Amino acid sequence: MEISGKILLICDDRIFAASIEEQILGLGVHSVFIESTLQAGLESFKQSNHDLVFIKQSMAKEGTASLAKQFKEIDPDCLVVALLAPGNEKGVKELPGSGFYDFLNSPINIDKLKFIIEKGVNLHILLSANRKFSLDLKDSNRALEKQNMLLARRIEDASTNLSRLYDDLRSTYMRTIKVLAQAIDARDHYTHSHSENVARYVIEIANYMKLPPKEIEMLRQACELHDLGKIGIGDNILLKVSALTELEWEQVRKHPVIGAKILEPLTFLNGVVDLVRQHHEHYDGSGYPDGRKGSDILLGARIIHIADAYEAMRSARSYRKVPLFKEEAILEIKRNSGTQFDPKIVDIFLKVVDNL
Repeated sequence: MEISGKILLICDDRIFAASIEEQILGLGVHSVFIESTLQAGLESFKQSNHDLVFIKQSMAKEGTASLAKQFKEIDPDCLVVALLAPGNEKGVKELPGSGFYDFLNSPINIDKLKFIIEKGVNLHILLSANRKFSLDLKDSNRALEKQNMLLARRIEDASTNLSRLYDDLRSTYMRTIKVLAQAIDARDHYTHSHSENVARYVIEIANYMKLPPKEIEMLRQACELHDLGKIGIGDNILLKVSALTELEWEQVRKHPVIGAKILEPLTFLNGVVDLVRQHHEHYDGSGYPDGRKGSDILLGARIIHIADAYEAMRSARSYRKVPLFKEEAILEIKRNSGTQFDPKIVDIFLKVVDNL
C-alpha cells in the first residue's frame, strides 16, 4: 500500500538514519529526504513542503522547544516527530508543550511509525487546506464588505439582493465556524473526525426516533460545533496523557459555555447554542455547566451526550491509547443509564448501535 506524502528525516547518525529510512520506505512511502545537520534540514524544509519531519531529539542545541519552533516558523502547520534514544525518559518529559506532534523511541515500533505517518500526512493536508481556506475566506469577506456598501446605496432598487446578502453572510459565518471546529478536532490526531462521527451517531438515533428533518439538521450542526469551546483550553490540558488535576478539570468543564458564547451572536443558530451548552449535562443533575436534570435537559442534548461518550470510548485518546471494544463501550453506556444518560435514549441507542 502506497502512502502519499513527503518525509524529511534529520539525523546525524548514518546507520540509524538508514535503518529508519528503510522502515519508512517499507511502509510504501516514496518521498524520503535525509539531512545530517539541523541547518541542512531547515534549508531543505524551506525548499520543499514536507508533510512530516522526523528529527533526532539530541540534535537540539537550544532545547527541545526551540527545535520544533524553528520548523513552525517556516510552516505553522508542520508536524515534527522526535526520535528518542533508548531509555530517554527525560526526553519524553520535555515533549509536552514543546510543539512536537509525537515521538518514537528506539528501537522503532513499526506499527506506531505507520500510524504516525498515515495520520500525520492526512492531518498536514487538512491543516494546510484549512489555512488556505481561512485566507481565501478573508479575501471573500473583504469583497463581501465592498458589496455590502454597494448594496446599501441601492437598497430601494435592490431589495431582493438583501435576502441574498443575508444568505451569503450566514453561509460565510457557518463556513468560518465549521473550519474552526474542524481545526480544534485536528489539534490532536486522536480526535480527528470526532465531531463528524458524533454527528453520524446522533443522526442514526434521531432517524430511529422519527424526529422532524429540521430538528435533525439542527442536531447535525450542533454536533459539528459541540466542542468549539475547546478553543479556549490549552494543549497542555487537552493533550495531557496523565490524569487531570481538579483545576484542569475546571478548565475543561468551561468549554460548553465558551462554545455557546462564541455562537450566541449568530441568531440563526439559537437552537444550536442551547444544545452546545447542555451536551455535558447528566440525566441525574450531576453534569455541567448548569446541573440540569431529566427533561430540563433538551432532548437533542441528551442524544448528543450519549453519542459523544460512545465515540470517545471507541476512539484512541492521548490519555488512553487503546480504544474500548464495542462491547465494553456498550456496557459502560448501560451502566450509566439513569445517572449520566436518559434511560429512554439508552434503549434507542442499544437498538441502533449495530448500525453505527
